[in-house]
Amino acid sequence: MARLSRVESQELTRERLVATARTLLLSKGYAATSLSDVAETAGYSKGAVYSNFRNKDRLCLAVLDDIRAEQLALLTDSVMGDGAVDSRLAAFTAWSEAHIGDQAWTTFEVEFLVRARHDDELRGEMTARAGMIRDMLAQLLEGLADEAGVRLTMPADRAATMLLSLGIGLGVQRVADPSVSTAVLTDTLRLVLGLDAGHA
Repeated sequence: MARLSRVESQELTRERLVATARTLLLSKGYAATSLSDVAETAGYSKGAVYSNFRNKDRLCLAVLDDIRAEQLALLTDSVMGDGAVDSRLAAFTAWSEAHIGDQAWTTFEVEFLVRARHDDELRGEMTARAGMIRDMLAQLLEGLADEAGVRLTMPADRAATMLLSLGIGLGVQRVADPSVSTAVLTDTLRLVLGLDAGHA
């Protein structure tokens, strides 16, 4: 078996730390998870954590980046696959029902956002990431509209902001009441695409 280079070994360590932190943060929350917990569970020294992440918040940002990248990939796959627009919207509905309001993910996001409000640098990082997500959603909407042969009923950036805000609001509601449907999100997407929201 080939020996890993120093860079490859460090990258593997980082990936394991992020994966371990993700499991702990989603199960225990931000406040209850320490860097010592992450290091011990991952089988590393606390120094290994600090050699990859300046502090706990930087590790948490990496975990959020990992979760969001995964969800964006799932979302993209749901709406940009083969098939007619209605089948893609059905896939979008399935994605939103399965993931929006995931209790562990949503609770961690909210807890970390509350933490970020006290730290200007961290708040700036979160703001920048939110902007990138909106930009990616806008590109996704433009791509979906092009493939569906329709024209968006509003600028893509505004539509992305609206859908993201609605999704976040639904997510928080569904933490308290999982029976809340995400159907309104699909209806809003249909309106953005200039389709009949009441069409099945």
